[in-house]
Amino acid sequence: MSAPTPLKGIKVVEFTHMVMGPTVGHILAGLGAEVVRVEPIGGDQTRRLLGSGAGYFPMYNRGKQSICLDLKSAEGLAVARDLCAQADILVENFRPGALDRLGLGYEPLSEINPRLIYCSEKGFLPGPYEQRTALDEVAQMMGGLAYMTGPPGKPLRAGASVIDVTGGMFGVIGVLAALEERHRTGRGQKVVASLFETTAYLVGQHMAQFAVTGKPAAPMPARVSAWAIYDVFETQDDPVFIGVVTDALWEKFCAIFELDDLWADESIRANNQRVLARDRILPRIRELIGGMTRAEVIARLDGTGMPFAPIGKPEELFDDPHLNAGGMEPVTLDTGAQTKLPTIPLEMDGKRPGAAQTLPVPGRDAQDVLKSLGYDTGKIEALIASGAVGEGE
Repeated sequence: MSAPTPLKGIKVVEFTHMVMGPTVGHILAGLGAEVVRVEPIGGDQTRRLLGSGAGYFPMYNRGKQSICLDLKSAEGLAVARDLCAQADILVENFRPGALDRLGLGYEPLSEINPRLIYCSEKGFLPGPYEQRTALDEVAQMMGGLAYMTGPPGKPLRAGASVIDVTGGMFGVIGVLAALEERHRTGRGQKVVASLFETTAYLVGQHMAQFAVTGKPAAPMPARVSAWAIYDVFETQDDPVFIGVVTDALWEKFCAIFELDDLWADESIRANNQRVLARDRILPRIRELIGGMTRAEVIARLDGTGMPFAPIGKPEELFDDPHLNAGGMEPVTLDTGAQTKLPTIPLEMDGKRPGAAQTLPVPGRDAQDVLKSLGYDTGKIEALIASGAVGEGE
């Protein structure tokens, strides 16, 4: 089955690095847009990150073309402007003012391309912090997410680049809204998404909790849950999360695990009653689950409609049968090694995005991109010879 391509024919030029900006381009490319990634000569430094950064480039740069430009040269800058003049969408996530100083800000580009949608992914939206440098971790610390994730007194960032990725998703939402408005007005616009405000949006439920109750939300490891059974339970081998979030599920849970005496106790039939009786209920449940293996617990819960989850690890997802039924796509890495990575988590008209992908080699698509701009062979050769355009490997 062919992948959905609702953005076919939409041209995107991308000036990005790290995660937040590339996420925007990756989602747009996954939906069928033609994305040209502008990299410095020799390629983006993100390609060479080690440790936790080693997966950034392969995850968020599939499905793109690559051209390497020396934006400090007049010739390279002219190529960049020509790309922007023919683009529908520009994506950038460099420090505030970086592209403006090169003459690649929204105002001058919108003069030569009034239909351009200019997506800036920043640390902060306009305000007192606007010029600060932000990272995913900075936003998580400032915005309360790290406080809510770790135990009291020990803020802990989430275990993935959730703010970079979610901020990129908000950028895509803004871009798609701007595309729809362009259908009516014929004009593009500037769209800005940010790390800090994205974090505030995610922890907004805890802000609302304070507004409703007058009590600060406790960090998740120390929270008073809205449900009595909503936790990770140790088994004889590996832990399992179980959530009993309705009174009907409580009845079902008691039946599955033969807890007839608990179901007979009418003082805990209602959810809020069970929450107040957690100290009485939980030790019994922990003892019960602790006497079983994970496989035995899952065997009882699977297919019942009970919310549960084994505690998965990222490396185990490669073999997950559900993901492999349509949520993964084959990828050829820079080394030539073959792997598979998650595709965009959508279904459209019964189809899933995703296709075999090869990561763009730095500058690999330079000649094709330049030809698409109308450059003749002589001009292309002169640009490469001058060093303004990097020759693909």
